[in-house]
Amino acid sequence: MALPQVKLAVIGGSGLYHMPGLTSVQEVSVSTPFGDPSDAIVVGELAGVPVAFLARHGRHHHLLPTELPARANIYALKTLGVAYIISVSAVGSLRPEVKPLDLVVVDQFIDRTRNRISTFFGEGIVAHVTFAEPVCPALAQVLVTATQELNLPNVTVHPRGTYLCIEGPAFSTRAESELYRSWGATVIGMTNLPEAKLAREAEIAYATLALATDYDCWHPEHASVSVDMVVNYLRQNVANAQAVIQKAVAKIAAAPPVSKAHHALKNAIMTPLDKVPPETIAKLRPILAPYLKDKNSADVNQ
Repeated sequence: MALPQVKLAVIGGSGLYHMPGLTSVQEVSVSTPFGDPSDAIVVGELAGVPVAFLARHGRHHHLLPTELPARANIYALKTLGVAYIISVSAVGSLRPEVKPLDLVVVDQFIDRTRNRISTFFGEGIVAHVTFAEPVCPALAQVLVTATQELNLPNVTVHPRGTYLCIEGPAFSTRAESELYRSWGATVIGMTNLPEAKLAREAEIAYATLALATDYDCWHPEHASVSVDMVVNYLRQNVANAQAVIQKAVAKIAAAPPVSKAHHALKNAIMTPLDKVPPETIAKLRPILAPYLKDKNSADVNQ
């Protein structure tokens, strides 16, 4: 059976395990060379726009950050034809001006993960994508505009910020939190950077909507972060996130952003494709397709 094709996907983080506004819903199971995705992908319509939704940790939150099958998740969305990903992520704030319940549209990342595979390449093929701007600026601006137009009560929208990605699953020590603050990081989380790298390799525009739930453990006037604290703020944040997503989806459908991410591999592949093992070509065909001459031979388009 042919897979449904959609251009826009939402990856839901902690607390966002489904999208209530989706209609005409069907669950799609996609097998990939990198294993199974976190859960079945839910395909439906949001305000009349076809959208795919994936619960990052599974709908019952059974996957640790380190256990997330990020390659399978992004590969599966690529096979559905996804060109834009809105990633929603619960985060801790590292800045006093970013309060719990605030929204941050991330524009930069710092990597502190240790045990994640963040590339599709290897096994006979080498590629180095440009990653100076790790999110798509055009897609991020759609999120900024959507949040500003909603004018959510008691919520400040921060149009940029640096996401510090740690391995987890433990939260930071106070010394680590202060170190990350000294680096200028804005928020801290455990999931989005591997996704952003893989999305870039898959030529998918990617942007993060970060939902602040706490002040990590650095703030002298607030208790150290706990699961209860995070869950309490998540319940309030998720409703805001759903409103932003619905408005952003309509904007993307009306005027799809032009993204450099959609051609990220054009000058990134170092290995002549006719020298790549056939099994690797077959494995990465959904990603390499624009650069393959035909089914039997391969070359990079110039």
